[in-house]
This record gives sequence, C-alpha cells and structure tokens, in this order.
Amino acid sequence: MDNQDRDSRSSKASDSPGDTMNDVYAAWHEMLEGEGAGLAARVAELEVRCARQAEELLCLRSTLADALRRLNALEGRAPPPSTGTQRNGTYTGSSGTPTRELRIRQPTYRETAKRTSSYGSSTSSLPQRRGPQHQSTGSLQSDSPASSSSLSPAPSPSPRATPAPLHVPHASQPYRSRNNSTSSKESVSPGVNLTKRWSSTGDFNAQGLIANSSTHTCQYNEEDGTMRMYLRGRPVVLHGPSDQDGLDPAKVAPPPQNKLKLEWVYGYRGKDCRSNLYLLPTGEIVYFVASVVVLFNVEEQCQRHYTGHTDDVKCLAVHPNKLIVASGQCAGHDRVDARPHVRVWNSVSLATLAVLGAGQAERGIWAVAFSRADGGSLLAAIHDAPDHVISVWDWQRSDKGHCLAETKCSVDTVVAVEFHPLDRNQIVTCGKNHIAFWTLDQTNVLYKRMGIFEARDKPKYVTCLAFNHNGDVLSGDSSGNLTVWGRGTNTVQRLVRAVHDGPVFSVACLKHGAVLSAGGKDGRIVMFDADVNPTGLENVIEGHYGGVRVLAEGRGSQLYVGTTKNCILHGDLELGFSPAVLGHVEEVWGLAAHPSLAWFASAGWDRLLQLWDALSHSTVWSKDIEERAQCVSWSADGAVLAVGCLSGRWLVLDPHSRDVLAQHQDGSEPIQTIQYSPDNKMVALGSRDNFIYIYRVEDNGARYSRLGKCLGHSSYITHLDWSEDSQYIRSNSGDYELLFWNAMTCRQVTSPSSLRDAAWASNTCPITFTTVGVWPENADGTDINSCARSRDGRLAATGDDFGKVKLYAYPVTQPKSLCHAYGGHSSHVTCVRFTQDGARLLSAGGLDTSLMQWLVD
Repeated sequence: MDNQDRDSRSSKASDSPGDTMNDVYAAWHEMLEGEGAGLAARVAELEVRCARQAEELLCLRSTLADALRRLNALEGRAPPPSTGTQRNGTYTGSSGTPTRELRIRQPTYRETAKRTSSYGSSTSSLPQRRGPQHQSTGSLQSDSPASSSSLSPAPSPSPRATPAPLHVPHASQPYRSRNNSTSSKESVSPGVNLTKRWSSTGDFNAQGLIANSSTHTCQYNEEDGTMRMYLRGRPVVLHGPSDQDGLDPAKVAPPPQNKLKLEWVYGYRGKDCRSNLYLLPTGEIVYFVASVVVLFNVEEQCQRHYTGHTDDVKCLAVHPNKLIVASGQCAGHDRVDARPHVRVWNSVSLATLAVLGAGQAERGIWAVAFSRADGGSLLAAIHDAPDHVISVWDWQRSDKGHCLAETKCSVDTVVAVEFHPLDRNQIVTCGKNHIAFWTLDQTNVLYKRMGIFEARDKPKYVTCLAFNHNGDVLSGDSSGNLTVWGRGTNTVQRLVRAVHDGPVFSVACLKHGAVLSAGGKDGRIVMFDADVNPTGLENVIEGHYGGVRVLAEGRGSQLYVGTTKNCILHGDLELGFSPAVLGHVEEVWGLAAHPSLAWFASAGWDRLLQLWDALSHSTVWSKDIEERAQCVSWSADGAVLAVGCLSGRWLVLDPHSRDVLAQHQDGSEPIQTIQYSPDNKMVALGSRDNFIYIYRVEDNGARYSRLGKCLGHSSYITHLDWSEDSQYIRSNSGDYELLFWNAMTCRQVTSPSSLRDAAWASNTCPITFTTVGVWPENADGTDINSCARSRDGRLAATGDDFGKVKLYAYPVTQPKSLCHAYGGHSSHVTCVRFTQDGARLLSAGGLDTSLMQWLVD
C-alpha cells in the first residue's frame, strides 16, 4: 500500500501547472527553431538570386553603354554627361555606387556637311587674333524664364591628339576695336575641359577623325523651325519665322545676281609713306590708300583704280615714259597670296606687266625706283628686313622679271631709293644716319660708298632725295637742312642750314630749274633757284591739313601737295592751296548713310566727324568733335546725327549748322553702336560695359531723357536692331549672344520664339536666323565686324577681319551660301552700309583709314 500511494502522489505532482508551462515553452522553442532555420535558408536563397540578377544587370548595363557610345559616334552626338567616372561602361557617382543617368532623346537635327574654306583653323600658321573669352548667362536663345551661369565651351583639338589644355584666359589688352579686346566688366571664362560635338558622320574618314578645332556647323530642327549654329564651339539657337518652309542645311544658296564695282575711294596714305604722289600725262594724279592705287583726275572729278595688290601698298614709282607705274606692298594676312612684292603695270590699261620678288622680301617693299638714264629698263627695290636689302631687277624679262643684283643695304632704316637721271647704273639711297651712293658694275655687282658728313652736321635722318639739272644730288634731313652732293662724289658740296623748323620731308626740282623744299612740321613750302639760293617765295599750308609729306609738279605753276594728315591739296605758291582729297588719319569705325539723301557720315579715332556727298564724291564738311569716335547714326528722319565716343560720351549734332544739340555720358567705356527707333521716339546705345541704354527722344532730337538700361548680356554689345513697330530690340554681344528686349520696359524677352515673326527695321546684327550663311566655315565669332541689309530686302553685305567686303542674296538662311567677295581694304572692314536707294554700298577700312564706295550693278 505504501509503495502504490507514493507512485500515485508522484504522478499527481508531475501534472502540476509549472511543469505544464515548461513543456509548452519547450515545444514553442523547438517549433521556432525549425521555422527560423527555414526562413534563414529562404533568405540565403533570395540573396543568391539577387546576386545573380545583379551580375546580369551589370552585364546588361555594360553592353548598353557600349552600344550607346557607338550610336553616339555614328549619329554625331556628344557622350552622355556624367558627374562621376566611367568604369567598364558604367557611370559611377561620387559615392562609387553604380548609377544610371536618364538620357532624354533630343529633337533630331539635320546637319551640314563639312566644306573647305580659305579661313585657317586655330592650328594654322596664319596670325590669329586674340579672341575674347567670356562667361555665358545661359540665356542664349532660351525659352526658359530663368537662366543660370554656364561656361562657354571651347573648340577642341582632334580626338586623336593629346588631351586638350585648359581654356586659359588671355591677359587684358588695351582697347583696340569692337572685337579684339577685353573690357573691364566682361567675364573671363576659367579653365574648362575642352569638348567637341561631332556634327555628323562626315567627321570620320578612312584615316579616322578629321581634326578641325574651330568648325562652324549648323543644324536645322524641322519640328520647331530653329537653326543651331556653333561659333568657336559655342551653340547659338536661332528661331526662324513660323512660315519658314523646310530648310535643308546641306543645300548651297547661289550668290546674288547683283555685283559690286568700286566707284570711289576716299582717303590718301600720307601719314607714314613717302614719294607717293605723281602727275601722269593723262592729267591724273596717282597715289595709294589701303591696297588700292588711285588714278584721280581732279579737274574732271573722276577716278580709276588699280586693284592688283592684296595688302597695304607702301611705295610708288613712275617710269620715265610716264605711262608705266611700279607699286610695292607689305605682307598681308595670307602668307601665300599676300606676300610682299612689286607690281609693274600700265597706267592706261591697268594691265599688270610683271610681278617681282614675291617670296623674297620678309615684311614689305618700302621704296621702288625706275632707272632713268637708260630709259627705265631697270627697277630698284628696298626690302624691309632686319638688314634692309636692295635689289635691282630687269623687270621686262618675263612676267616675273629677273633679279640682277641683291645685297644688304643697311642695318638702319632706308626711306628712299633713286636712280641717277644722267649716270647709268648709279643709285642713291638714304635713311637713318646715312646716305649711300651705289654703282652697279658690268658683272651686276653693287658697290657702295657712304656719304661723308662733317661730324657736327651729320643728321639723324636723311629724309628725301632729288636731282638738279647738273646731276647734283639734293637731300633734305631731319635737322631742316638742304645738302648738295657733287655729281659723282660722296662729299658735301653745299649745305643750306635751317631751311625748315623740323624735318624736310620733300625736295622737288621743277622743269624750269627751280627747287622746292617742304617741311613736315612747319608746313612751309620754300622756293629756291637752280643754285639753291632763296627766292623769297614761299607758302604755308593750313595746320589742320598737317605737314607736307610730298610735293608733285602739276601743269604750269600748279603743285600737288600730299600731307601728313592724309590730305592732298592743289594750288600754287602765290594763290595758296585747296583740298582735292580729304580723309581720316586714324582708325575708322563710324559709318552711317542718310535715310533719305545721298549723304553719309564717318567718324574715327582722329576725332573727326565728316559728312560726305556720295554723288559728287566730295566732303560737305569736317568737324573736330574733340572725342575719339566709335560709331555714328542718323535719326530716322535725318534731322540729327548721333556720335558715340570711346569715353562713354555721346553727342547729337545738327548736320546743317554742325552745332552740338545734346551730349550725355553713359559709363566710362566706349559706346559701340547707336540706333534710332523707326518712329524716331527712342534711341538705343550699346556700350562696351555690357549694357544697352535707351533714351526717349524729344524736341525733334534736341533733348533726351533716359528710360533705363537693359541688363543681361555677359559681354560687350556689338550690334543692335529695332523692330519695325519700335517696340523691341535685338542685340549681339562679344560672346555670340542674340538677346531680345522690350524697349519700353528695358526688360529681356526670355522667350525668343515669341518674336520669331517680328519684322526688323534693319539687320546690322550678324548673328540672326536671316544671316546664318554669312558665317564661313572655321570663322571666329569676331571675324565679321559688320552686316547690313539693303532697304528693298534683296541684298546683304558684310565686312570682315580679312579686308573683304562680301555681297549675299538676302535672306542668308542657308548655312552654305555663296557670295561675291571684294578686296581693296587692307585692314579689318569695320562697317558696311547701303545708301538710302540701295544703289551703292559704303565700307570703312579701320586701320587703313579709307572709305570705299561701291556701285551695286
């Protein structure tokens, strides 16, 4: 009984509540451990699957990236942008995590094929002008109301070349012109990586990518009617009119049916050239300016032009028969077509007879002379070089002549060369610190004897030469003395001291034996007898014409006088002199045609404002405005004339009385352009300080009140146009922007497409949809200085940095547009303008100081 009772009690004790809970907990724990193991196995399986899928995704990304690169190369697109590095076709962000950037498909542009051009690339050996570097506001033709700063892309070298250097800004230069200098307020781009958007599959050839670092390409978007143009790698989007038909950029637009013919050349180069004025038997005087030799009949008021030269003409000589002329030029932009040389030509037919020395001179031909004792069979030339060279030519042997002798002449400057009129093969040269007497012997060897001065009488320069009837040499010098050198000797026969206050620039022996000397500083013309004794007869030219540069004997007692201020006077010593040719002396930028008359105005850095009559080819008046002028403009009714100056000052003058009606100051930098609105109620001024100032015009142009200024350009203003309704302005700047403005509010129109159908009163802005084709392949954005449209809207003209005036059929919407190109100017063509009737085109030559008038045939 006892044992059974104990077992029974033990059994009851094991069924207590505590034991039951422990069993439950143990069961739950066992169950959870089983399920946890299953979950862990499932998680591990999922991790394996994810890793496998990740590897597949990386492989797909690599394949996709490679395909995109190949597709971009074929379609001419740039690589997709990335903020990180590229690893095996996958772009990684800054954290190193692989990322995929979304690529939004852009509208398809049809692109132009490459075309060759005479303009060299940036790697050319031609001298390149220092282009401005700027920072964009990002508002280039953007329809977005907000604009953000973005760096202007720069042209890149060939992809096969070494990595491009950073875009280093140029050092600031003194102000030179609209295009080739920097402003104190313009932004300079910091260093950026150079990239290039390859324009089409035409960029690839059998050898690989074509290296062309400054390509100007255009792409036309048919969907929204826009043209994308690249200037120095900078994209500019131009909106065409809404009724624009489909445009194929690959097509070539023909040149206009009209052509230009040089009608008149205004100006003369006397500022820095000598012995460049002669009278021909035809009654014409022959002289030069820019690259044109002018034959001008003063009495009949007609001109002819020899245009065979390609750059600045620097010297002139007339053959003893008075019909053949030789002219020498300096080196030009094109090292092949504009090499220094001498051209011999017929003054009656203007036919070129010979071209001498092309490729032999380094910098230019400074002086030429025909032989006189043997009938002019020889020609001597002085080459500008570190060691000046004299060469003697048998110019009649073939069309290139034959050089008989050539030798170093002097380490010092040589200013003149002359053959002796009586002694065969005797030559005299002069210049700094010397006069030299040369003999060409039978074996064509040149021998030199230096002129012997007394120590106290040796001048710094011997400036001019002449020969009297006895064969003695007469020379003038920088001390104002006249020296007589005995025939056949190198010693002084006679010295006439202090004839002039300052240098003697010209000596002339007249037909009747008298001798004339002219002063370059005092402006006096003094007459001597044949023995160089004073006659007491003299005259002084007016000071505003400058000093005397050269004298030329006319008919009877008439004289022609070339001056140091680029004027030609005619008259005699007893009655005085009057101007036959007037011109500018320094760089010319301002040019404007009268809106209704055959007048035009010009203004330059010589402080001269001049009014010209295009029909009579004469100067109406010339005024010293005491400010260096940069631009000029007529009011819409022609009642007043506005002039913008380099100091930021601008003046308004009455063209009849020449009185200054108003003057204002806007900033301290040059006023680059001025344009009156078509309704004549406002005037806009584009400044080099990046602002456009707008004024209200009152009291018939006599009073002005400022409405405000337009802020938004990131570089200096170059050109602007008014809309025909006088409500809007469009403007170009130094960093190739085209922006639009509301004239009344002075606010930027941030949606250029809204003005795509606006009618514009002028087209002086070269960066517009209607002037796309004026930009040649490989042209720098600053190469075209000026653009103009004829009033009938049929023609457009441009002036560029290569001395060319070009004529196009307007509108010039085809990127490939043919034109007629004309030389004549030897410097950058700063401005072109059509006259009011469209029958003539006017052009200004910048540094060559010339104005040219062209007939539109």
